[in-house]
Amino acid sequence: MNPAPDAAFPRADVQGRLSLVPFRGLRFDRAKVGDPAAVISPPYDMIDPIQAHRLALSGTHNVVRLTLPELDEPDPRLKYRRAARTLREWREEGALVLDPLPALYVYEQTGPAGHQRGLIGALELPADDAGPVLPHEDVVDGVVADRQALMHATGANPEPILLTYEGGGPASDLVEQYAGGCEPLVEAATADGTHHRLWSITDPRELAVIARDLAPRRSLIADGHHRYAAYQRLAALGRPGSDRGLALLVDSKRHALRVRGIHRWIPDLPVAAAIAAAAEFFTVTPVSGGYRAALDELDRIGPERVAMAAVDRQRAWIIADPKPELVAESIPGDRPESWRLLDATVLHLALARTVWKVPDTADHIRFDHDARNAVIEAQRHHGLAVLLRPVAEATVLDLAAAGVRMPRKSTAFAPKPATGLVLRLLDAD
Repeated sequence: MNPAPDAAFPRADVQGRLSLVPFRGLRFDRAKVGDPAAVISPPYDMIDPIQAHRLALSGTHNVVRLTLPELDEPDPRLKYRRAARTLREWREEGALVLDPLPALYVYEQTGPAGHQRGLIGALELPADDAGPVLPHEDVVDGVVADRQALMHATGANPEPILLTYEGGGPASDLVEQYAGGCEPLVEAATADGTHHRLWSITDPRELAVIARDLAPRRSLIADGHHRYAAYQRLAALGRPGSDRGLALLVDSKRHALRVRGIHRWIPDLPVAAAIAAAAEFFTVTPVSGGYRAALDELDRIGPERVAMAAVDRQRAWIIADPKPELVAESIPGDRPESWRLLDATVLHLALARTVWKVPDTADHIRFDHDARNAVIEAQRHHGLAVLLRPVAEATVLDLAAAGVRMPRKSTAFAPKPATGLVLRLLDAD
């Protein structure tokens, strides 16, 4: 079930203030690197191995060499040192240059995934999750440790997390003003048909207007939970500059993000036995037409019901409506009903762990944003793909405000900002 209460950003009991601090951005110099499109990339966790190598070959200075240093150094013990060396070499040769003044950066992205405008700055990290920044998903410790090690070694935040907030005030007006009539610092058009533009705001009066407008507001982490957790771990070490982290803040009133589902595939799962076991505890209905037909069928099922699609090659089944005794046995009863009956919660805790005896770990349950890829990977690894519906944004907000984390990779907010237009050095502010 993916219930949809009235959407509104919670504002009560906010501890601290929402603060996006100007910083001296580290940016690629076009005179040294050429077309800006050749140096930017999608976020590190949105890149498959083939695309990663293609990006690395697209230009000597593509930022993927920093965010995924294993492309240049396969030894996991040395890859972070390699990233640090790459960043240092790029700065020494003048490919990456610090802007002269601290700034907040207006970012615009327009393409097939959608349109957004927002502010990039150094987010002040609140003391706890009761503050103005609301996480909504669980994280995997190994991924957090990886991002923390990368940022510690490089002394940098190489890519922003994505926050959304309910704005409509002077800060948003300034974003529209810059994007509507000022010459951008950077323009880039990537191969997927997306156009990116960046401006800087350095005027102290305008920066003060933004600070006053944002202070009483609350924001939701839309993308980047692992990087945010890595920011928090770095801050706990007391490293100078680590009390902030690079973030893009988007006003949901002006530029609402789209929420998509993230799919799963489970390797080495005997399909016939898995479907038979599911039928003992769920309503299982065959669907003709493969994964596309299964997704269409999921769209027709109301949000008041639990439902997901299992796919094996051209065979598909809708798995829905778990028996109450299964839910009671497998899912903690001390959480909100909206969390207990999320499709992802039921999949991870009831269907996978309890019925299929699949451990709820990153090795045993894999993720893919693309349904077709999930089905292909499941085939290659002798398993089963499980396709999930998007969660209503209002449900995400409701649970985040209550301090309840959804299962990891429950949501995919889009569009996601590009990496490489502006980086942040921890010690440059």
